[in-house]
Amino acid sequence: MKLKRFGILVIGLVSLMMLILTGCGGTEQKETKPAAAEAQGEKPACCSGEMKEIKIGATAGPHAEVAEAVAKEAAQHGLMVKVIEFSDYITPDKALADGEIDLNSYQHEPFLKNFAAQNNAELSPIGTTILMRMGIYSDKVKNVTELPDGAKVAIPNDPTNGGRALMLLAKAGVITLPENSFKATVQDIQSNPKNLKFIELEAAQLPRSLSDVDAAVITMNYVMSGGLDVEKQGIFLEDKSEPLAVMVLAARTKDKDNAEYKKIAEIFHSEAVRKFIAEKYKGTIVPAE
Repeated sequence: MKLKRFGILVIGLVSLMMLILTGCGGTEQKETKPAAAEAQGEKPACCSGEMKEIKIGATAGPHAEVAEAVAKEAAQHGLMVKVIEFSDYITPDKALADGEIDLNSYQHEPFLKNFAAQNNAELSPIGTTILMRMGIYSDKVKNVTELPDGAKVAIPNDPTNGGRALMLLAKAGVITLPENSFKATVQDIQSNPKNLKFIELEAAQLPRSLSDVDAAVITMNYVMSGGLDVEKQGIFLEDKSEPLAVMVLAARTKDKDNAEYKKIAEIFHSEAVRKFIAEKYKGTIVPAE
Protein backbone atom coordinates (compact mmCIF):
# COMPACT_ATOMS: atom_id res chain seq x y z
CA MET A 1 0.00 0.00 0.00
CA LYS A 2 2.82 2.37 0.93
CA LEU A 3 4.59 1.56 -2.33
CA LYS A 4 1.43 2.30 -4.31
CA ARG A 5 1.04 5.66 -2.57
CA PHE A 6 4.68 6.46 -3.26
CA GLY A 7 4.19 5.65 -6.95
CA ILE A 8 1.18 7.96 -7.16
CA LEU A 9 3.17 10.73 -5.46
CA VAL A 10 6.06 10.35 -7.94
CA ILE A 11 3.69 10.45 -10.92
CA GLY A 12 2.05 13.58 -9.49
CA LEU A 13 5.39 15.32 -9.02
CA VAL A 14 6.52 14.43 -12.55
CA SER A 15 3.24 15.77 -13.98
CA LEU A 16 3.62 18.99 -12.00
CA MET A 17 7.19 19.47 -13.24
CA MET A 18 6.08 18.96 -16.84
CA LEU A 19 3.38 21.59 -16.44
CA ILE A 20 5.87 24.06 -14.98
CA LEU A 21 8.39 23.44 -17.76
CA THR A 22 5.68 23.73 -20.41
CA GLY A 23 4.52 27.00 -18.85
CA CYS A 24 8.05 28.44 -18.93
CA GLY A 25 8.47 27.42 -22.55
CA GLY A 26 5.17 29.13 -23.48
CA THR A 27 6.14 32.39 -21.79
CA GLU A 28 9.47 32.45 -23.63
CA GLN A 29 7.73 32.22 -27.04
CA LYS A 30 5.27 35.02 -26.24
CA GLU A 31 8.14 37.35 -25.31
CA THR A 32 10.26 36.69 -28.40
CA LYS A 33 7.49 36.79 -31.00
CA PRO A 34 6.43 40.43 -30.31
CA ALA A 35 10.09 41.52 -30.39
CA ALA A 36 10.45 40.05 -33.87
CA ALA A 37 7.20 41.66 -34.98
CA GLU A 38 8.35 45.06 -33.72
CA ALA A 39 11.65 44.74 -35.56
CA GLN A 40 9.70 44.16 -38.78
CA GLY A 41 7.42 47.14 -38.13
CA GLU A 42 4.40 44.88 -37.46
CA LYS A 43 1.95 45.25 -34.63
CA PRO A 44 2.88 42.77 -31.87
CA ALA A 45 0.28 40.12 -31.04
CA CYS A 46 0.56 41.07 -27.37
CA CYS A 47 -0.79 44.51 -28.23
CA SER A 48 -4.27 43.15 -28.92
CA GLY A 49 -4.99 43.82 -25.25
CA GLU A 50 -4.33 47.22 -23.69
CA MET A 51 -3.17 49.74 -26.31
CA LYS A 52 -0.56 52.42 -25.69
CA GLU A 53 -2.03 55.91 -25.85
CA ILE A 54 -0.22 58.10 -28.38
CA LYS A 55 -0.34 61.79 -27.48
CA ILE A 56 -0.29 64.38 -30.27
CA GLY A 57 0.24 68.02 -29.30
CA ALA A 58 -1.48 70.63 -31.48
CA THR A 59 -2.26 74.33 -31.27
CA ALA A 60 -5.87 75.50 -31.01
CA GLY A 61 -7.89 75.73 -34.20
CA PRO A 62 -7.31 73.78 -37.42
CA HIS A 63 -4.21 71.92 -36.20
CA ALA A 64 -6.12 70.48 -33.24
CA GLU A 65 -9.25 69.89 -35.33
CA VAL A 66 -7.37 67.97 -38.02
CA ALA A 67 -5.48 66.02 -35.34
CA GLU A 68 -8.85 64.98 -33.85
CA ALA A 69 -9.94 63.74 -37.29
CA VAL A 70 -6.67 61.79 -37.48
CA ALA A 71 -7.30 60.34 -34.01
CA LYS A 72 -10.74 59.15 -35.09
CA GLU A 73 -9.36 57.48 -38.22
CA ALA A 74 -6.40 56.02 -36.29
CA ALA A 75 -8.84 54.15 -34.06
CA GLN A 76 -9.95 52.25 -37.16
CA HIS A 77 -6.36 51.02 -37.46
CA GLY A 78 -6.07 49.92 -33.84
CA LEU A 79 -4.23 53.05 -32.66
CA MET A 80 -5.39 55.03 -29.63
CA VAL A 81 -4.56 58.71 -30.16
CA LYS A 82 -5.20 61.56 -27.71
CA VAL A 83 -4.91 65.19 -28.83
CA ILE A 84 -3.34 67.62 -26.34
CA GLU A 85 -4.18 71.23 -27.18
CA PHE A 86 -1.71 74.09 -26.67
CA SER A 87 -2.18 77.85 -26.92
CA ASP A 88 1.33 78.95 -27.93
CA TYR A 89 4.11 78.05 -30.38
CA ILE A 90 6.84 77.07 -27.91
CA THR A 91 5.32 74.67 -25.39
CA PRO A 92 4.42 71.89 -27.89
CA ASP A 93 8.08 71.42 -28.85
CA LYS A 94 9.20 71.57 -25.22
CA ALA A 95 6.60 68.96 -24.31
CA LEU A 96 7.77 66.74 -27.18
CA ALA A 97 11.44 67.06 -26.24
CA ASP A 98 10.61 66.32 -22.59
CA GLY A 99 8.61 63.20 -23.47
CA GLU A 100 5.29 64.59 -22.24
CA ILE A 101 3.76 63.99 -25.68
CA ASP A 102 4.75 61.63 -28.50
CA LEU A 103 4.17 63.79 -31.60
CA ASN A 104 3.15 67.33 -32.44
CA SER A 105 1.44 69.01 -35.36
CA TYR A 106 1.51 72.80 -35.57
CA GLN A 107 4.68 74.12 -37.23
CA HIS A 108 6.73 74.33 -40.41
CA GLU A 109 10.11 72.64 -40.67
CA PRO A 110 12.29 75.80 -40.29
CA PHE A 111 10.53 76.56 -36.99
CA LEU A 112 11.16 73.00 -35.78
CA LYS A 113 14.84 73.16 -36.77
CA ASN A 114 15.27 76.55 -35.09
CA PHE A 115 13.76 75.28 -31.82
CA ALA A 116 15.93 72.17 -31.92
CA ALA A 117 19.09 74.22 -32.48
CA GLN A 118 18.25 76.78 -29.80
CA ASN A 119 17.30 74.17 -27.20
CA ASN A 120 19.69 71.33 -28.05
CA ALA A 121 16.66 69.13 -28.71
CA GLU A 122 16.67 66.12 -31.01
CA LEU A 123 13.39 66.52 -32.92
CA SER A 124 12.65 65.55 -36.53
CA PRO A 125 9.80 65.89 -39.03
CA ILE A 126 8.26 62.54 -39.99
CA GLY A 127 5.60 63.74 -42.41
CA THR A 128 3.58 66.69 -43.70
CA THR A 129 0.10 67.64 -42.52
CA ILE A 130 -1.66 70.72 -43.92
CA LEU A 131 -0.97 74.03 -45.67
CA MET A 132 -1.39 77.01 -43.33
CA ARG A 133 -0.92 80.36 -45.03
CA MET A 134 0.08 83.42 -43.08
CA GLY A 135 -1.70 86.67 -43.88
CA ILE A 136 -1.90 90.37 -43.10
CA TYR A 137 -5.25 91.20 -41.47
CA SER A 138 -6.91 94.50 -40.62
CA ASP A 139 -10.19 95.96 -39.42
CA LYS A 140 -9.13 99.46 -40.49
CA VAL A 141 -7.90 99.19 -44.09
CA LYS A 142 -8.78 97.07 -47.13
CA ASN A 143 -5.35 97.06 -48.77
CA VAL A 144 -1.76 97.24 -47.56
CA THR A 145 -1.29 100.41 -49.62
CA GLU A 146 -3.86 102.11 -47.37
CA LEU A 147 -1.79 101.66 -44.21
CA PRO A 148 -1.17 105.17 -42.84
CA ASP A 149 2.22 106.62 -41.99
CA GLY A 150 3.26 105.39 -38.55
CA ALA A 151 0.74 102.53 -38.60
CA LYS A 152 0.98 99.96 -35.80
CA VAL A 153 1.58 96.45 -37.13
CA ALA A 154 1.54 93.42 -34.82
CA ILE A 155 3.69 90.39 -35.66
CA PRO A 156 4.45 87.06 -33.88
CA ASN A 157 7.15 87.29 -31.22
CA ASP A 158 8.71 83.88 -31.94
CA PRO A 159 11.86 83.97 -34.12
CA THR A 160 10.83 82.12 -37.27
CA ASN A 161 7.23 83.30 -37.52
CA GLY A 162 8.34 86.84 -36.74
CA GLY A 163 10.78 86.60 -39.65
CA ARG A 164 8.11 84.99 -41.79
CA ALA A 165 5.79 87.93 -41.04
CA LEU A 166 8.46 90.42 -42.07
CA MET A 167 9.05 88.46 -45.29
CA LEU A 168 5.33 88.70 -46.06
CA LEU A 169 5.32 92.45 -45.38
CA ALA A 170 8.30 92.76 -47.73
CA LYS A 171 6.44 90.81 -50.43
CA ALA A 172 3.49 93.14 -49.90
CA GLY A 173 5.85 96.05 -50.65
CA VAL A 174 5.57 97.97 -47.38
CA ILE A 175 9.13 97.26 -46.16
CA THR A 176 12.34 95.87 -47.64
CA LEU A 177 14.79 93.38 -46.16
CA PRO A 178 18.45 92.84 -47.08
CA GLU A 179 17.67 89.20 -47.84
CA ASN A 180 14.60 87.01 -48.11
CA SER A 181 15.06 85.12 -44.84
CA PHE A 182 12.63 83.85 -42.22
CA LYS A 183 15.37 84.62 -39.68
CA ALA A 184 14.95 88.36 -40.26
CA THR A 185 14.19 90.59 -37.28
CA VAL A 186 12.78 94.10 -37.01
CA GLN A 187 16.37 95.35 -36.69
CA ASP A 188 17.13 93.88 -40.13
CA ILE A 189 14.57 96.05 -41.95
CA GLN A 190 16.38 97.96 -44.69
CA SER A 191 13.69 100.48 -45.58
CA ASN A 192 10.37 101.36 -43.96
CA PRO A 193 8.78 104.14 -46.08
CA LYS A 194 5.59 104.27 -44.01
CA ASN A 195 7.49 104.31 -40.69
CA LEU A 196 5.51 101.32 -39.49
CA LYS A 197 5.64 100.66 -35.75
CA PHE A 198 6.06 96.96 -35.01
CA ILE A 199 4.51 95.33 -31.96
CA GLU A 200 5.67 91.79 -31.19
CA LEU A 201 3.05 89.61 -29.48
CA GLU A 202 2.42 85.95 -28.72
CA ALA A 203 0.78 84.40 -31.77
CA ALA A 204 -2.45 83.53 -29.93
CA GLN A 205 -2.95 87.21 -28.97
CA LEU A 206 -2.70 88.54 -32.53
CA PRO A 207 -6.39 88.17 -33.52
CA ARG A 208 -7.45 90.06 -30.38
CA SER A 209 -4.95 92.81 -31.14
CA LEU A 210 -6.77 93.97 -34.30
CA SER A 211 -8.83 96.51 -32.37
CA ASP A 212 -5.64 98.14 -31.07
CA VAL A 213 -3.43 98.06 -34.18
CA ASP A 214 -3.77 98.98 -37.84
CA ALA A 215 -2.82 95.49 -39.03
CA ALA A 216 -1.56 92.18 -37.71
CA VAL A 217 0.30 89.36 -39.42
CA ILE A 218 -1.36 86.10 -38.34
CA THR A 219 -1.00 82.41 -39.18
CA MET A 220 -4.11 80.63 -40.44
CA ASN A 221 -4.68 78.48 -37.35
CA TYR A 222 -5.08 81.55 -35.15
CA VAL A 223 -7.09 83.32 -37.85
CA MET A 224 -9.64 80.53 -37.66
CA SER A 225 -9.57 79.91 -33.90
CA GLY A 226 -9.90 83.68 -33.44
CA GLY A 227 -13.00 83.78 -35.64
CA LEU A 228 -11.52 86.09 -38.28
CA ASP A 229 -12.92 86.29 -41.81
CA VAL A 230 -10.23 85.67 -44.43
CA GLU A 231 -12.24 87.32 -47.20
CA LYS A 232 -13.24 90.44 -45.25
CA GLN A 233 -10.24 91.01 -42.99
CA GLY A 234 -7.38 89.49 -44.96
CA ILE A 235 -5.62 92.20 -46.96
CA PHE A 236 -2.59 90.20 -48.18
CA LEU A 237 -2.02 86.43 -48.04
CA GLU A 238 0.94 84.13 -48.50
CA ASP A 239 1.00 82.20 -51.76
CA LYS A 240 -0.15 78.58 -51.51
CA SER A 241 3.21 77.43 -52.88
CA GLU A 242 5.16 79.13 -50.08
CA PRO A 243 7.35 76.45 -48.38
CA LEU A 244 6.81 78.03 -44.97
CA ALA A 245 3.09 77.29 -45.33
CA VAL A 246 3.77 73.53 -45.25
CA MET A 247 3.15 72.15 -41.76
CA VAL A 248 4.88 69.02 -40.46
CA LEU A 249 4.30 66.20 -37.99
CA ALA A 250 7.24 66.06 -35.57
CA ALA A 251 8.65 63.33 -33.33
CA ARG A 252 11.73 62.84 -31.21
CA THR A 253 14.55 61.88 -33.56
CA LYS A 254 15.07 58.56 -31.80
CA ASP A 255 11.42 57.71 -32.58
CA LYS A 256 11.30 58.88 -36.20
CA ASP A 257 11.14 55.30 -37.50
CA ASN A 258 8.49 54.16 -35.01
CA ALA A 259 5.97 52.12 -37.05
CA GLU A 260 2.92 53.47 -35.22
CA TYR A 261 4.05 57.09 -35.60
CA LYS A 262 4.73 56.57 -39.30
CA LYS A 263 1.23 55.12 -39.66
CA ILE A 264 -0.21 58.25 -38.07
CA ALA A 265 1.77 60.36 -40.57
CA GLU A 266 0.10 58.35 -43.34
CA ILE A 267 -3.34 58.85 -41.81
CA PHE A 268 -2.95 62.64 -42.15
CA HIS A 269 -3.21 61.96 -45.91
CA SER A 270 -5.94 59.35 -45.72
CA GLU A 271 -9.16 59.72 -47.69
CA ALA A 272 -11.16 60.20 -44.48
CA VAL A 273 -8.97 63.07 -43.26
CA ARG A 274 -8.85 64.69 -46.71
CA LYS A 275 -12.64 64.61 -46.80
CA PHE A 276 -12.82 66.20 -43.34
CA ILE A 277 -10.47 69.02 -44.40
CA ALA A 278 -12.38 69.67 -47.62
CA GLU A 279 -15.78 69.81 -45.90
CA LYS A 280 -14.59 71.75 -42.84
CA TYR A 281 -12.42 74.42 -44.45
CA LYS A 282 -13.86 74.77 -47.98
CA GLY A 283 -10.44 75.23 -49.59
CA THR A 284 -9.06 77.76 -47.08
CA ILE A 285 -6.88 74.99 -45.67
CA VAL A 286 -5.81 72.03 -47.80
CA PRO A 287 -3.70 68.92 -47.17
CA ALA A 288 0.04 69.35 -47.66
CA GLU A 289 1.63 67.10 -50.25
